[in-house]
Amino acid sequence: MSRTKQSMDGNHAAAHVAYAYTEVAGIYPITPSSPMADLVDQWSANGQKNIFGTQAKVVEMQSEAGAAGTVHGSLASGALTTTFTASQGLLLMIPNMYKIAGELLPSVFHVSARCVASHALNIFGDHSDVYACRQTGFAMLAESNPQEVMDLSPVAHLAALEGKVPFLNFFDGFRTSHEIQKIDTWDYEDLKEMCNMDAVKAFREHALNPNNPAMRGSHENGDIFFQHREACNSYYDALPDVVRKYMAKVNVKLGTNYDLFNYYGAKDADRVIVAMGSFCDVAEEVVDYLNARGEKVGLIKVRLYRPWVSQAFLDVLPKTCKKLAVLDRTKEPGALGEPLFLDVATTLHEAGICNITLSGGRYGLGSKDTPPSSVFAVFTELEKNAPKKRFTLGIVDDLTNLSLPEIKPAPITAAEGTVECKFWGLGGDGTVGANKNSTTIIGDNTDKYIQAYFQYDSKKTGGITISHLRFGDKPIRSPYYINQADFVACHNPSYIVKGFKMVQDVKPNGTFLINCQWTDEELDKHIPAISKKYIADNNIQLYTINAIDKAIEIGMGKRTNTILQSAFFKLANVMPIEKAVELMKDAAKKSYGKKGEDVVQMNWKAIDAGVDAIHKVSVPTSWKNAVDTTEKTKLKGEPKVVKMVENLMFPIALMDGDSLPVSAFKDYADGQFELGASAYEKRGTAVMVPEWDSAKCIQCCNCSFVCSHATIRPFLLSETEEKASPEGLVTADTKPKPTQYKFTISVSTLDCMGCAECITVCPTGAIKMVPQETRISYQPVWDYLVENVSKKADSGINENSVKGSQFNQPLLEFSGSCAGCAETSYARLVTQLFGENMYISNATGCSSIWGGPAATCPYTINKDTKKGPAWANSLFEDNAEHGLGMHLGQKFIRDDLIAKLEKLSTNDKASTSLKDAIAKFMETKDITNANDEPTNILISELEKAGNCCDYVKEILEKKNYLNKKSIWIMGGDGWAYDIGFGGLDHVLASGENVNVLVFDTEMYSNTGGQASKASNIGEVCQFAAAGKEIGKKSLSEIAMTYGYVYVAQIALGANPAHALKVLQEAEAYDGPSLIIAYSPCELHGMKGGMSNCQNVMKAAVKAGYWNLFSFNPALKVEGKNPFTLTSKIGDGSYQEFLANETRYSSLTRKFPKRAEYLFKKNEDTAKVRFEHLQKLVTLYGDN
Repeated sequence: MSRTKQSMDGNHAAAHVAYAYTEVAGIYPITPSSPMADLVDQWSANGQKNIFGTQAKVVEMQSEAGAAGTVHGSLASGALTTTFTASQGLLLMIPNMYKIAGELLPSVFHVSARCVASHALNIFGDHSDVYACRQTGFAMLAESNPQEVMDLSPVAHLAALEGKVPFLNFFDGFRTSHEIQKIDTWDYEDLKEMCNMDAVKAFREHALNPNNPAMRGSHENGDIFFQHREACNSYYDALPDVVRKYMAKVNVKLGTNYDLFNYYGAKDADRVIVAMGSFCDVAEEVVDYLNARGEKVGLIKVRLYRPWVSQAFLDVLPKTCKKLAVLDRTKEPGALGEPLFLDVATTLHEAGICNITLSGGRYGLGSKDTPPSSVFAVFTELEKNAPKKRFTLGIVDDLTNLSLPEIKPAPITAAEGTVECKFWGLGGDGTVGANKNSTTIIGDNTDKYIQAYFQYDSKKTGGITISHLRFGDKPIRSPYYINQADFVACHNPSYIVKGFKMVQDVKPNGTFLINCQWTDEELDKHIPAISKKYIADNNIQLYTINAIDKAIEIGMGKRTNTILQSAFFKLANVMPIEKAVELMKDAAKKSYGKKGEDVVQMNWKAIDAGVDAIHKVSVPTSWKNAVDTTEKTKLKGEPKVVKMVENLMFPIALMDGDSLPVSAFKDYADGQFELGASAYEKRGTAVMVPEWDSAKCIQCCNCSFVCSHATIRPFLLSETEEKASPEGLVTADTKPKPTQYKFTISVSTLDCMGCAECITVCPTGAIKMVPQETRISYQPVWDYLVENVSKKADSGINENSVKGSQFNQPLLEFSGSCAGCAETSYARLVTQLFGENMYISNATGCSSIWGGPAATCPYTINKDTKKGPAWANSLFEDNAEHGLGMHLGQKFIRDDLIAKLEKLSTNDKASTSLKDAIAKFMETKDITNANDEPTNILISELEKAGNCCDYVKEILEKKNYLNKKSIWIMGGDGWAYDIGFGGLDHVLASGENVNVLVFDTEMYSNTGGQASKASNIGEVCQFAAAGKEIGKKSLSEIAMTYGYVYVAQIALGANPAHALKVLQEAEAYDGPSLIIAYSPCELHGMKGGMSNCQNVMKAAVKAGYWNLFSFNPALKVEGKNPFTLTSKIGDGSYQEFLANETRYSSLTRKFPKRAEYLFKKNEDTAKVRFEHLQKLVTLYGDN
């Protein structure tokens, strides 16, 4: 049969099949599976029909546990129901999976298999999640690549229906889920033809229905449960034949040979690997390579993992096999072996096969790349008389010595004629999008096969992206990073300066393109000696292009991607450049046509510019002898931090973490890292940075107050400090009147992200953006000020004011958040107020990603007190409970110490000075910052007391618990409104003194912009493709009903003083507090980008979209109105506000009538809400 070829990733392939057989989908977002659900939602919104002639109903739940419950219920009522998930999300579904399997319900869970968090969160692929489900009763079917996902996903659905056993259909997260290939797709008529409609009918007839009533979900005692549980055995015994039946149907249609296990390799192989997932494609390449050279090796691909069919495995195992290596993509500490290994070992033992040497290996945890060199290593190990019984792949284990040595350089095993290209971009610069577009252009307009995979660092937008693209005339089965490329492009010049290993991945005679503003002479100064030598020795064709200035000239701002895309087509010779330009322009017309002809013409100019702006660099012969004469800078700082930075952070930051051995993590085995490492990173990625004009400045410090990355700060200098400063320091007399100090604003050029927020909030135009290179020489000024200049307590500036707060050292700096991020502005401010005494429990999400990168922590310590935030992330769903636990744990210890101090204060042996110190401590014990100095004095007196009294020694042993701590529970709206709401509600209801700060982006920002219960009416998000119809949950009012919870809504840019006051009041309140902070996000698509973040907050409040208020129960005790409404009624700009953001305006282009209706509903709801808030002022005032 003929099938349509289409470029897509594994998630798309699974969704394509799932939609065909799905009537209801119960979903919840989690990386990397969310795109499957999003596609199903989009197709449903667009009216696409499944094989039953209906549109799937997609319902987003509050958590994966909720989604699984919905799936269970929907199945019970007779609808064919599916879900999509991964990792922790899959684990939350396990209780329902037992029920669904136990009730023999035919569901399919499509899983982009992902690592489960242990010592650290990892969002990338391995099999730890799916292995955790092997005991649930779900059948488990594995695929290796997007084509197999397309081909075999129908087997899961069809076998589940006929076999009455639910399926977990899985493939590798990211490596398969996000790898784009040109594949053959199913026609829905073929999928319908294979479907057993009698089985569908039987399923519906057996469903729960009042017209045919029955009962499910009974409870049973020990007398019958065991026997009843065994009654399902026949279904599992019969299932493999059902799977074979549908694999056979697929094989007939496609000409394939899919089976429960497939063997690949020499018929008389003596060495064989057993594996499942994307690793199999790598192994196939190596098997072909070795067998072509006379060796006898093979691979057994596991497809049906559960039920495990021993005879089917033995049927494909070559009789000549002498050595067998079973590879698992998980780790089970303390086990004899990993799950697949144990299944194979049991199979061989029960079959009486004793002449095969069996080894077990671990590989690929957390998406650790597994290239051909790893497969060569396995086959090399199996050649030994006594191969290792247990081993690891792809790492250097110099502690337990389990790792196999990699075979490097490994032979090239990719299909002959494959062109391999690699692109180093900056998150948000369009590199990834442009490369996806390039693969689509090539895949859909030529006969070439394509593969695209995208690698990321742990930063948000502004981090490093590496695109791996392959093109060829033969099928591509190379699911591993490119390290021998024909073409490599560096899209950000800072990567050259920082010394990233980029050109070293170019093959001899290959091409290296650098996007920069440098002349050849400047390039010679910036490019490292090791790169120069490699270029010269390997005849690398070196090109530069100034897409930075070209983009500005054309009117595209920072978006250089289109220019660089056409430069790639010009240099890579994948297709004739004339044809490529034509196709790129057609694509631009389709993408931007609705935005107007001027936007289309701008992109066309960019395409032409990329072709013409390439400059060939003549490589000097002197580069062959290039030597790096730069002296290594000796790092200053806390020795423990410096050690971690040098040993871990630097290689990780240079994308060279793969080279680190196990011993590098010996001192961090529990996942605990030092604070303050981000200050050493100095990424230097901003092309334009702020320059301060002292003459125009009124010293309001607004710039610092909103800065997302704490890279612009005010300082007050004494005469001595000013004299000792480096050249380039500019100061001014303090305003409104001169004092003994001088004022300056300093910018860390190498840490700034170039968002330009500081410009938008400066009332006098005292800041302008200038090229980074013009400010590099001023970096020593910043370094001096940060290291040597402290807060001036006698400055006369009110430290509780917006201006005064900014002289406190920020204890959150240089994070990996997006440029202009609102979340980090709020969190940074909190650390300036309470950071030296803070515990932070952080929900998984954006704030845990920018807040907790391994060995690069952006939270830091005060340079004088050496104190700072104690930060931890548990999970997504349990953050409030985790934070409460942190509070209760330290409070229990502190309360015990306070009780002992009270007894000590009455002890006759205690000195008068010690008793006085205890009294002073007791006076301030409930006031966070005020308790610091009395605590220090108390400790000093206790140390003087020695062992004169009971409890002194014990109190001193626990002295770090003495001073009052501030507990902060932070996270996004997805956590607070949805998955963590139950826990949050319970914690607030507890009455305990904890502070909750919710970063409300009105969507799941971290996972790509899915709808949450914080999303508003008409908002277009993933899972709300046609605009959200239901209104936003009023989390604040729910909390206010308790009467004893401090509640407030703030917006930093709209009213800085209000935001500051709320944070201080909430922390001072002796009870739970909830602060909801409006947080514009890059995914909102606001006009002008994130430089307008603070202006958008202002506009939201002005229009009446977001309301500012506070509810302070402490005021009620004083006889005052506890509810304060700070916002005014909307000024009539509501619709203008909505139109300013793509998350709303995009609906007008796709569903204009629906947009008009929903936007009016949104505004009407906002008006009613404000009227209600006004009534609350009266209501609480009367009480």
